[in-house]
Amino acid sequence: MAAIFYQTGDVIDYTAAEPLSFGDVVDLSTRIGVAGADIAKDAAGPVQVTGVYRIPKASGAVTVGQALYWDNSAKNITTTSGSTPAGWAVAPAASEDPDVLVKIG
Repeated sequence: MAAIFYQTGDVIDYTAAEPLSFGDVVDLSTRIGVAGADIAKDAAGPVQVTGVYRIPKASGAVTVGQALYWDNSAKNITTTSGSTPAGWAVAPAASEDPDVLVKIG
């Protein structure tokens, strides 16, 4: 059977296990997405899986190109592997900066 185009893939339909607000980071186990709208528990809604987002980060400096991870319990970006892969830094961030620009997808 030949492949049949379904969608571009930058936004997916996602059924929320808990209520989500627009802009919430969504842990998808092997990557992250960002809620594109408010999504009620057990309802389907749009989640962005590509793009660059300003996301809160843990303390510590970040360099351009550095691999980044989502710490779901702390609800922030970290440079510590072992958490969910989030993407990579598209701009440097100083240790005291509250967030970092992350290329997801």
